[in-house]
Amino acid sequence: MTMLARETTGQMLWQRLRSPAAWGETVDLFAILTAASLPWSTSLAGIFNALMLLCMVPFLDVREFLQSLKRSICAAPIALVLLALVGTLWSDAAWGARFYAVNPTVKLLMLPALLFHFTRSRRGHWVFVAFLASCALLSVMSWLVAFYPNLALKTDPAERGIFVKNYIDQSQEFTLCAVALAYPIVMLLRQKRYWIAGLLTALALSFFVNMAFVVVSRTALVTIPILFGVFALLHLRWRSIAIISVALLAGAAVAWQASPQLRKTADTFVSDYTRYKERGEPTSAGLRLEFWRKSLGFFAEAPIMGHGTGSTRGLFERVATPGGQYLASAEVIGNPHNQTLNVAVQWGIIGVVVLYAIWILHLRLFRGDGLANWVGLLVVAQNIFTSLFNSHLFDFHEGWMYVLGVGVAGGMVIRAQLAETKLGEAGS
Repeated sequence: MTMLARETTGQMLWQRLRSPAAWGETVDLFAILTAASLPWSTSLAGIFNALMLLCMVPFLDVREFLQSLKRSICAAPIALVLLALVGTLWSDAAWGARFYAVNPTVKLLMLPALLFHFTRSRRGHWVFVAFLASCALLSVMSWLVAFYPNLALKTDPAERGIFVKNYIDQSQEFTLCAVALAYPIVMLLRQKRYWIAGLLTALALSFFVNMAFVVVSRTALVTIPILFGVFALLHLRWRSIAIISVALLAGAAVAWQASPQLRKTADTFVSDYTRYKERGEPTSAGLRLEFWRKSLGFFAEAPIMGHGTGSTRGLFERVATPGGQYLASAEVIGNPHNQTLNVAVQWGIIGVVVLYAIWILHLRLFRGDGLANWVGLLVVAQNIFTSLFNSHLFDFHEGWMYVLGVGVAGGMVIRAQLAETKLGEAGS
């Protein structure tokens, strides 16, 4: 019996190894694990992502995949990676710095692979569920850490309520989840499925309450109203917009009065700017203004092709104020904290055109209705708006949120479009 069981298990295993469907399921599993691990660990997310890519290879239809690369939504990200590689040729930075600066763009090469796979897979929604569930658990952990700081893996006492990573990444995750839930909540209310809608509303509110009373980034404070505005214009009637706006303003007023943490975060906008303008202090807002001012000057020096890949830090070193170690003007950085300027300094107007082509093409992909369209549109819109204050397409965490979100949602949208086309042809 034991030998027979072993033979049967071996045969089943061999059959699965030869089955394209089984390999496809494994790719889905690693995509789900990547999404679930992203809020907690960069290492795990990288490992699961690499395994996901490896599992795509054995039964990859190379001809169809190469055909899919001709789509503009795939070609534009590849073009930015190639531009980063070619840009190493005219940079005056050390070769190590040049190739190090290429690394943040490489993740964009996963976009065509994800789009191709999830055009064929029916499990894309589980990737969204995994990310949402993981962020919900992180929210619970954030509350625990806020009351019991010794539980945190982070050692920075300034980052209250942060178990892993940092408050910017956590705010990005919670904002995305909370605003994304608006679509299914509205759809469920229209279907009169009040219990499920109530549960999702409670989950969305839990993210907002955490940001109001534990910790929130200033970038999130700016982008949340914008993202809700996008949703309202796309999916609500004017009467509903007016009612919800009043409710949100009332909720914001209550949170403002009840949360010292929220008021403190908002007050830093003015105080940071004042200290920078009057005394040149390297405050968070002041440094950004200083980086942007200098980056515009670098861009003006080489507007067409830029200074080359990895040149940014050397340019800042060149113009740093000597002996001013306590001034914003003395700061040296390789990232100007603005995605457009980050690209413009290195690759000029050519890079900016490619960057905006990526965003515009991906926005156009998600013009339809449905959850996948809404999630994809939200991911792109969030990345565009937050990239005004950071280089979020190139940052590891936010960059992978973009790649996973657009890749999975985009594949689901393309699959639905192909199904509609086939149905129309069959009807004809």
